This record gives sequence, structure tokens and C-alpha cells, in this order.
Amino acid sequence: MSNFPFSKSILRCGAVLLALQLSAPTTGQVHYHPDGRPWTQGADRGPDKDMDGWYYNLGISGIRVQLIADAPKQLLVKGILKDSPAEGLVRVGDRITGAGGRPFVMEHRNGYGMDVFGGAGPMQEFAAALEKSQKKGKKNKGRLEVALLRGKEVLKVKLRLGTRYGVFSKTFPADCAKSELVRRDVYSFLIENQREDGSWGSPVHDVHAPLALLASGDRKHLAAVKKNVRMHARTTSAEDDSWLINWRYTGAAIVMGEYYLATKEKWVLKELQEVYDFLMSTQYMDISQLAAESKDTHPGSQPKGPLDSHGGWGHNPGFEGYGPISMITGQGALALALMSHCGIEVDRERHDAAYAFLARGTGKNGYLWYKDEVAGNQNWADMGRTGAAGLANFLSPYSDRVYASRARSHAAVIGMHPETFPDTHASPIMGMVYGALAANVRPKSFRTLMDANRWWFVLSQCPDGSFYYQPNRDNSGYGADSRLSATAMTALIFSIPMKSLHVTGKAFD
Repeated sequence: MSNFPFSKSILRCGAVLLALQLSAPTTGQVHYHPDGRPWTQGADRGPDKDMDGWYYNLGISGIRVQLIADAPKQLLVKGILKDSPAEGLVRVGDRITGAGGRPFVMEHRNGYGMDVFGGAGPMQEFAAALEKSQKKGKKNKGRLEVALLRGKEVLKVKLRLGTRYGVFSKTFPADCAKSELVRRDVYSFLIENQREDGSWGSPVHDVHAPLALLASGDRKHLAAVKKNVRMHARTTSAEDDSWLINWRYTGAAIVMGEYYLATKEKWVLKELQEVYDFLMSTQYMDISQLAAESKDTHPGSQPKGPLDSHGGWGHNPGFEGYGPISMITGQGALALALMSHCGIEVDRERHDAAYAFLARGTGKNGYLWYKDEVAGNQNWADMGRTGAAGLANFLSPYSDRVYASRARSHAAVIGMHPETFPDTHASPIMGMVYGALAANVRPKSFRTLMDANRWWFVLSQCPDGSFYYQPNRDNSGYGADSRLSATAMTALIFSIPMKSLHVTGKAFD
């Protein structure tokens, strides 16, 4: 049995963060912590390891910036990528005050909370100017004017960005030439970064990357997908005592389920059965599964009754720490749904126990909180958990109308609050994927989500065609990877319009 690494930052979900879920700070994302994080965090390998912190990427310009409290209409330059359009023209320490011939007019309010979610302000304004400069035609010719404050000197420089990508269409990533170019680049990036053992280095990557390549519909990518599925098969069994195990097993089931449904390779069924048996052993169903040490380590999280946490999955088997949580339970319910569609005999009572867990944590507005209790019928925050639950309900193998109704409700609230998309709890990249996949259940919500976050995709694209993990409330995965996680996520989301996977909207036979 293999024990895959999974960032322990995903465990930073205790009482303090639970309180933050419901709070609405009035300040923007400048310093979440007294020590300067997230700005002081770094990538320990990859193309961004030489940056001295975790800063926002300004698209293919190659500029990295920090938001600053005392000048909310400016962007402080903290780094320049080598061989990028900005190299030699923009310097670390410059303050960007405008772009595209216009000064920034709105103060940033980017942060975590209902009042400050989203990239309104200089981030969105720079993204709009950057993309406009890439519009193919005679006016800009791929040049972007950037206004700088260098000490007391006011400067204007022109960055040569080119027009290879052009601009996103109104329907992106569907019927969009730029999206098609992005897909080609990100699929190639994923192929190039797959490891010899078939993995991409983490349980999150090993869900998004193979699903994106499978969704491409390109047979030349199928070998890489199968190599990854074989890795999942080798590293899962009916019994496993690894740490943070439920994340990996629910993800493995989702990948292997989609692969089987696409190829009908019978050997996969045996592997899926093993994962099913494991998940049945780790789902919390009874107080007898309570870990003895949790009474001392998390006394306030002990189950209050027979239905408290019933049917859910936590980081590890049964009930340890603070017990089952919505994000993993959503993935578990989705995994069982796909396995049922593959022909695995799924215990309906156990499956519905997982769905009931998710329903107990969902408010009347469709928003799903951290555990199986409602945060408030009109409260909302990041939508990753809501997305996982929405997708699990959408793909339910049962004909009862309640599942489709729940899926639509989850999709609707994601569309109502699209500004939460790039800032989600624990694993932001995972939350973005589930948010987009579930929003796609309701086309209007998906359209609203993509339009509201166009700026994120414009600014996250790097000069080499990969995508960058932008600063976030949480940092799961960032220190070890600044590009692969965001690139795999973008590849999967941009593959949604092809409807070649069941998670992206393909109908079952």
C-alpha cells in the first residue's frame, strides 16, 4: 500500500476557520496573518521557486504584484518573470496605477467574506486592459500600456504581448478560439508533467489532470489517462491505514468510474469494487466508530446524537478529530453514484445516508456549510462543498426527483454568488473545479460564473501557457506547486463544453 502526500494545510479547519466561514471582514486581502502571509509564502520548486513570496500573476505580462492597504488603487510590483514581456521595462518596487491608457478607478476589495469576495478593483481593471490589448486588429497590435509610479517619477511603458491568444468569446470556454488554444497548451502541459508512475504528484492533481485529458476526447491522451488509472488501481485496496485516506480513495473512484464508463475495460470493475469496500468501511455510521483519542483532542466535536455526522466521511475512517465534513462527503456520494452507474452494487441505504448528511448542512438558499448543520438559510461563502454536493445529486443513479431538485438548488446559489469562485476553503483549486462542474447543471449559472471570473483566467495565464495558482484564503498545494494544480483545474473546466464526461454533462446510456 502506498501513502501519498497530501498537504496538512487541508487540516486547518478547526474552530477558528469555522468561525471565519460565517464572518464577513470589511478589509481586503492584504495580510491575513500578522506574519505577512499569504504574501510571504513561497513555492519550493518549479518556475516560481525564485519568487520571494506568493503574489498575484498579471497574465502573460509576466508581472507579479501584491495588493497594498495604504494604496488600494495601486498594485505593488514584487516580481518579474524571466524572458517575459515586462522584463527590462517594469521593476520590482514599481507601483502600477493604471493600464490600457486608463487609471485604476476602484479600490480593491479582494478577500474572504460576503462583503469582499471577488477581484473588483485594479485586478479586474488590469485584466480587462490586458485582454483588450490582445484583440486581433490594427489598433493595439498586441501592445499594452502600463502606467507606473517609480518613486516620485510617473512613467508609461508599453508591453509587447502579441495577439496569439486573442480574447475570450462571450460564450467561453465554448465556441471560443482562445479557449481552444488554451486547451491545447494545458493538455500538453499535463502530458509533459506526468510522472513515471502515472501520477501527477497529489490526490487533487490525480483527479483533475486525468479527467481533463479524458474529457479532451483525443485518443493520443488516452495512454496517459490509463497510466494514471493503473496507478490508482495499484495504490488502492479494500484495506488501507494511510493518513488522510478518504480524500485519495474518493478521488480514485471518480477517475476510475469515468474511465470505465468511457472505455468499458472490465479490469477496472474489480478495482472499483475494492474502493467501494474500503469506503463502506470508512463511512461514519455509528457511535462505535468514534476514535477514543478524539474525546480528548476534540471534545467539542463529539456526536450529539445518532444522526450527528451520520453518513459522512472525514479525513480518515469513522469519526476522528472533528469528524465527517461536507467536502469529502460530497466526493463520497459522487464516487458511489459513478460506481453505481458502472454496475457496482451500491448499498442504497448507505448512499442515501451520505446524501442526507449533505442535505442537513444545506440552507434554504442551496448553500452547503462545512458540516451537516445549516450555516444560515441566507448565508453563503465559498462554493466548493456546494459544488461537490450538487454534482453528486445530479449524477444520482436513483430516479427520485429530490436529487435533481437538490442539484438545481446547489447550481442556482453558485450562480447567484459567482464572486466566491476563486477563494475557497482548504483546497481552493478543488473547490473551483466542483463549483464549475455543479454550476454547469444549470447553464445560466455556469455562464454567470464564467463571466464573473473571466478576470481570473486572464490573469492566471502565464507567458508559457500554463496557469498560476493565485493567492487565496488557504494555500493547500501551493508551496509544492504553483502551476500544475491551476493548469489541471483550468484544463478540466475548459473541457466542460465538450460534455465528454458524465461529470461535465454527458448523458448516461
